[in-house]
Amino acid sequence: MAYSVLDACAARGHEQVAFFNYPEVGLRAIVAIHDTTLGPGLGGCRMRTYGSEEQALDDVLRLSEGMTYKSALAGLPLGGGKAIIMASPSLSEGREKLFEKFGECLNALAGRYISAEDMGTSVKDIMCVRKTSSFVVGTELDKGGAGDPSPWTALGVYEAMRAAVAHQSGEDSSLRGKRVAVQGVGHVGMYLVDLLAKAGAKVIVCDTHDSAVQKAVKEFGAEAVSLDQIYDVPCDIFSPCAVGQTVNSETIKRLSCSIIAGAANNQLPDRSLYAAITEKRIIYCPDFAINSGGVICVSAEVASRGHDTGWIKEKVQGIFGTTTKVLEEAKRRGRFTEEVAVELAKERLAAAKGRPRP
Repeated sequence: MAYSVLDACAARGHEQVAFFNYPEVGLRAIVAIHDTTLGPGLGGCRMRTYGSEEQALDDVLRLSEGMTYKSALAGLPLGGGKAIIMASPSLSEGREKLFEKFGECLNALAGRYISAEDMGTSVKDIMCVRKTSSFVVGTELDKGGAGDPSPWTALGVYEAMRAAVAHQSGEDSSLRGKRVAVQGVGHVGMYLVDLLAKAGAKVIVCDTHDSAVQKAVKEFGAEAVSLDQIYDVPCDIFSPCAVGQTVNSETIKRLSCSIIAGAANNQLPDRSLYAAITEKRIIYCPDFAINSGGVICVSAEVASRGHDTGWIKEKVQGIFGTTTKVLEEAKRRGRFTEEVAVELAKERLAAAKGRPRP
């Protein structure tokens, strides 16, 4: 059966999906706007190579839907959107022109989607986009922006870990002495390792870049293992902080943790993992419920707050309460945590439909 783009969009309830092709600057991009009930769709721009256009479309559709639920659970006046640029993240020649053209693409969407940095892109790239478009956040601090959202994403995941430990123990939220396996020590993962080390946790790391692994070992006392060994590490918490879908039908058999809490998006390939995770009595913290620190940070820029550290920190620390609510409601409703998190987000969306926006 031929792949239907419209059917794929309709299946997840997307409002709009736009394709941009400017070969003169090497730009091939997809922008997906999932839901704008609460406000404009906001989400980062991911830059990576894909095995096929179908794979790229599936990725941006899943990610943008997750952004809707992420902002809804975080109590933000924002909808869900995401962009992908199909190119190598290591591209150097012509990179500035590519991102300037991407800014023109954003203008064509007239503010329905606001972009920011994401995997494979940086604040420097976003500043290039800013040359041609105002529909971008996560810009440099000294230019009045919110800056790099990575530390805030890490803090949110850290707070979620504390909430999960407290839920598990019934009281104590301390991570001291806990063994945490962090899969991926890029921007977010490294900040998370720092927080965990300061909390007295024993951290085990892996990454595709050896230099990042060595930094985690040297600066934060982490233990290094190979990319494959990370699944077999005896630990209390498994924390996926790289690409998605690393918790799958094969790897779940190898995990010995009691909590899964990480910064990566789309950690599960589909609902088929719910039964396996439940059977192993693992507490799963839904990624979009706990990795919202980044969008909280850049939302301050949307609201013209700039880098309002006090507001951002208070909002991100609130992820502890959000996680607790999801875990408690999952127990009360007898449903898997990810299902319940989506339900809670949709309840806010349903309540907002029909109301005039502020």
